[in-house]
Amino acid sequence: MELSKPEIDFPTAPAPADLVIRDLTVGDGAEAVAGARVTVHYVGVDFDSGEQFDASWDRGEPIEFPLAGLIQGWQDGIPGMRVGGRRELVIPPRLAYGEQGHHRLAGRTLIFVIDLLDVR
Repeated sequence: MELSKPEIDFPTAPAPADLVIRDLTVGDGAEAVAGARVTVHYVGVDFDSGEQFDASWDRGEPIEFPLAGLIQGWQDGIPGMRVGGRRELVIPPRLAYGEQGHHRLAGRTLIFVIDLLDVR
């Protein structure tokens, strides 16, 4: 399967209060479960501005993480996803970097498009 960096459409609706999970492509491989290690490619954009703030694609390689070490929106939004899938998560501040704080993305609703490449 040849993947390419996704384009994220600028949202037209108001920012959601709760996590929004939308499968763009349903995978047919192993299923991610809470506490798994996942290998992903992803793009993250700010909901309000549409500006990209991070993308593994721009570094030229996927990244592997333990789900337990990620923001709550990823911990809640990736389980159930299957390898080979592409999923969009719209994550309100309380499930991302908090309503306020020192992180540059605190108080922001974030959109991620995640490609699940492997689960261990």
